[in-house]
Amino acid sequence: MSSSEVMVLQESPFPNCFLYGLHSFSWALIFPCYWFLDCFLASIIETTVEKKQRQKRRCSLYPLKVFCSAFVFLFLLVLSLPTALLGFIFWVPLQACRRPFDYQQNPSYGVRKEWLTDERSKVFSFTSANLCFLPDGLARFSNLSHTQRRSVTVGKNIIQAVTKTEDRFYTDIPNLQDPRSSMYGATSFGSPEVFQLGMDASPLHLPRRSSQCERGAISADPSSVIIDTPEMQPESRHAQENGMVLSLPDANSPSEITQRSGDIPCRISTFFPMDVDFVCLQEVFDKRAAATLKSLFSSHFEHILYNVGVYGLLGCSDFKFFNSGLFLASRYPVLSAQYRHYPNGCGEDALAAKGLLCVKVQLGKIQGRQLIGYVNCTHLHAPEADGHIRCAQLDFLIQWIAEFQEKNTGINDIVAFDVLCGDLNFDNCSSDDHLEQGHRLFGLYKDPCREGPRKEKDWAVGTLLRPQTLYDDAVLTPENMKRTLEMEEDRRQFLAAPIQTDGSAGYPETGPVGSGRRIDYVLYREETVSRTLVTEIKEFMFITQLAGLTDHIPIGMQLSVSSPTGWD
Repeated sequence: MSSSEVMVLQESPFPNCFLYGLHSFSWALIFPCYWFLDCFLASIIETTVEKKQRQKRRCSLYPLKVFCSAFVFLFLLVLSLPTALLGFIFWVPLQACRRPFDYQQNPSYGVRKEWLTDERSKVFSFTSANLCFLPDGLARFSNLSHTQRRSVTVGKNIIQAVTKTEDRFYTDIPNLQDPRSSMYGATSFGSPEVFQLGMDASPLHLPRRSSQCERGAISADPSSVIIDTPEMQPESRHAQENGMVLSLPDANSPSEITQRSGDIPCRISTFFPMDVDFVCLQEVFDKRAAATLKSLFSSHFEHILYNVGVYGLLGCSDFKFFNSGLFLASRYPVLSAQYRHYPNGCGEDALAAKGLLCVKVQLGKIQGRQLIGYVNCTHLHAPEADGHIRCAQLDFLIQWIAEFQEKNTGINDIVAFDVLCGDLNFDNCSSDDHLEQGHRLFGLYKDPCREGPRKEKDWAVGTLLRPQTLYDDAVLTPENMKRTLEMEEDRRQFLAAPIQTDGSAGYPETGPVGSGRRIDYVLYREETVSRTLVTEIKEFMFITQLAGLTDHIPIGMQLSVSSPTGWD
C-alpha cells in the first residue's frame, strides 16, 4: 500500500489483527536493544542543569559513575542484539502492510462544536509546537532529557490550559527541569537528576478505549503507554495548589494586554489558548511519548492521528529509523487523511520520514451541504545550509496539498479554511535563508507575522531557543520567559540568532535588533476558501507555557470565518 494513498480511517494501522499482533511481537523483541542503546547515550551525555547540579555537589566519583553506567548498558546492548535481529527480520517486511499513521476516535464528552445554520461566523483555534520528543539519548543533544516524563508534563499542560475557564486555571503542574519546583522538595527528591511522576496529590484518570485489534488480543508492544487518569471537566471553575485557589490573570491586565500591528492582534501568552480546536505537533518521534499524548488528549480531542510516517526500507538504500514525528489532535471529525514523505532528505535528517500530513475535517452541514476545512502539518529538512532541499520540499508540499484537495473536495462542499502548520526550519531574518524566504508558498498562504521577504511584523518573535540557555532563570518559567520575550534587548540572549550567508550566527551590530529565528509557522490561505465566506485573523500568539520543556516556543492562531450574507 502506497504511503501517498488517501486512506479510509480505521483505528488499526494494519488491515487485520494478525498483522497487528505480529508487529507488536516483533517490536517487543527489538525494544530491549533500542532501550539499552538509548540508556547508553543518556548515561554519557548530560544536560546543563545536570552539570550544574553535579558541580554543586562536587562529586569526585562522577567519572566512575559514568563509566560503570555506560559499561553496563553497552554490555546489555550487546546481549540483546541477537533477539533484536530476530525481531528486525519480521518487523521490516511488515512496514509494507502498515498504513502510515495510527488513528484513534474517542467518544464525545462535551457539546459538539458543529457549525449550526443560525451561526453566521465561527472562530477556529489552531496551535503548533515542536516538542523534541526524541529518544532520551538523542534529545540530550538539544539539552533536553527525560522524554517520557516531559511528555506527561507537556500533555497535562496543554490539556489543562485548553480546558480552563476564563477566570480560573489549573496550576498543579511543576516544571520538570526547574530545581526549585515543588517536586524537588525535601519530601520528594533533591535534584533534577532524579525524576518522579508524582505531579499531583491524586492521579488523573482518563478513560481508555481499545482498538478492535487490541480488544481481541493482549498487546505485546512494550512501547504502548496507558495513563489511568480521571476525566478532567472543562467546566471546572477552580484548582488548588497547596490548599490555595489560584486565578488566571485578567485578560485586560498589563501582563496580558493584546498588542496590535495593522489589523492583526498579537500577544505573548503564558498559557495555551482556551478551547483549541486543532493541535499540530512536530518531533513526536518516540512511540511511547506519542502514546502518552494520545492517552492524555483522548478525553478532549475526539480525533487523534499519531505515529505518522513510514518505517523501514524505502527503495534500495533509504532506511527510516524514525517516523515523521507529526501528531494531530482535532475536535472535529476527520473525513480523510493522507501522509507523504519527502524523498530528498539527506544526512542525519534522512533517518526520519519527514513529510506532509493533509487532513480534511467536517465542521458541520448547512442546508444539506457539507462544511469542511483542511489542516496540513509538516516538518522540513533541518540542516541550515541545505536551503535548496527545503525549497524542493516546499514544491512537493504545494503539489501534494493541491492533489489532496482536488481529490477530496466534493462539488457541494463548502471550504471554510485551509491552514498549514509546522516547523519549516527556516526564518524570515537570516540572510542564509534567502531561497526559502522568496518561495512561491508565501504567494499562496499568508503568514500573519510577515510583511515580506526579510521583513517581519514589529511584534513578531523568534520561536527557536538557544539550547545552552534553556534553564536560565530568565526563561525557566512561563512568566519569566514572557517578560524576557517582551524586552527586545533581553530576548536576543535566549533566542537563536539569524544565520548569515557565511554560515555564522549573530545579530546585526547596527540597525534593528531583530526578533530571532522564527522557524515555526501557522499559515492560512484564502483562495481555496468558498467565495461566500470571509476569513480574518482574530488573534495570533506566542506561548511560553512549555518553558524548560522544549527548545521551541509554541504558537497559536485564532481564525474567524464568517458568512456575511448568511446561508440563505
